[in-house]
Amino acid sequence: MNSNTTTMNPELLDAFGSEIEAVKQRALADRGERDARYIKKLMRIHDLLTIGARLSIFASLLFLPAELFGFSIALNIASWPLFWLLLSAGSIGLGIAKILDNMEIGHNIIHGQYDWMGDPRFHSRHYDWDTNCPGSQWANSHNYEHHTYTNILGKDRDIGYGILRMDPAQKWHPAYLANPVFATLLMLLFDMGVALHDVEMDSLRAGRKTFKDVWPKLKQSLRKTAQIWGKDFILYPALAGPFFPIILAANASASVIRNIWSFSIIFCGHFPDGVHTFTEASCENESRGQWYYRQLLGSANLSGGKLFHVMSGNLSHQIEHHLFPDVPAHRYAEMSVEVRQICEKYGLPYNTGPLYSQYATVWMKIFKLALPPRNTPRPLAA
Repeated sequence: MNSNTTTMNPELLDAFGSEIEAVKQRALADRGERDARYIKKLMRIHDLLTIGARLSIFASLLFLPAELFGFSIALNIASWPLFWLLLSAGSIGLGIAKILDNMEIGHNIIHGQYDWMGDPRFHSRHYDWDTNCPGSQWANSHNYEHHTYTNILGKDRDIGYGILRMDPAQKWHPAYLANPVFATLLMLLFDMGVALHDVEMDSLRAGRKTFKDVWPKLKQSLRKTAQIWGKDFILYPALAGPFFPIILAANASASVIRNIWSFSIIFCGHFPDGVHTFTEASCENESRGQWYYRQLLGSANLSGGKLFHVMSGNLSHQIEHHLFPDVPAHRYAEMSVEVRQICEKYGLPYNTGPLYSQYATVWMKIFKLALPPRNTPRPLAA
């Protein structure tokens, strides 16, 4: 949280909100074949990449150390590079496919960005992504709670995900000394962190809910996790027979690649220096302009090229995503030009920077907030 921010009177907020709304309406009015082609092409790329990656992983078994098949050691030495090349390429390729599915495809489809197409394959009510969190739970915890109450302490459960201290206004507890450890575990197991987010295990821990309260969503989430893990960690490895551990390790590596990348992009969009939090009282009876203002101050962007933006699910344009969650995300780059001009016009901050610098400030915050506070700043009033 940064208390050094520009304040705006209601008239300026209304004017700011009207200009931002106009950017959104122009984009929505322009949706059409261009957007449909984009998401269909991306889905084909994802499918081909997934198939190619899994074939590469299995093909690596043909070049396993030769003594496993009773051949000579000489052939074993010659086969090692091909084994590692195919296995590594397959693991990385599968990780990239999972990133595309989670971020640029699944996240954006479940947001309803392509509902207007009328195609069940790309509709938020029908699409289910390749991750542990059921789409319906994500639609509630993310689409509704997070995007409605962005960075409002006590309302937006994405602040800390129920286990981390990510804002000075969060009451310190000795358990937060393990903040860096919890953050590392969340990064490596981010799929499970997301899967349990809407279950509200933190509310169960705090006594605000009973096990009976959380069980329906927990059961749904565990069922989805069993489905995903059963496919990646049991079914596909079992097809390799005695080489089960190799396929298991490759698939697990792909999941970890996806988890680390997703965690990094999402945390860099929400928790680097300069991102603000708000009190519930300050956000009561918000005007549309005030809501847009809060979204702007509660977000941060990442600079990069086109491929980087696609791989981030265009959450590298987190500001634009918070402003326009139902606009097809591949449009955010062009919309960001207008948004930035509007921010400059009204003297508002536009938080952006390269991944390495934003990520560094996120981890500095994680370590800093692990320690007992000296002075606790108050959340920003919108």
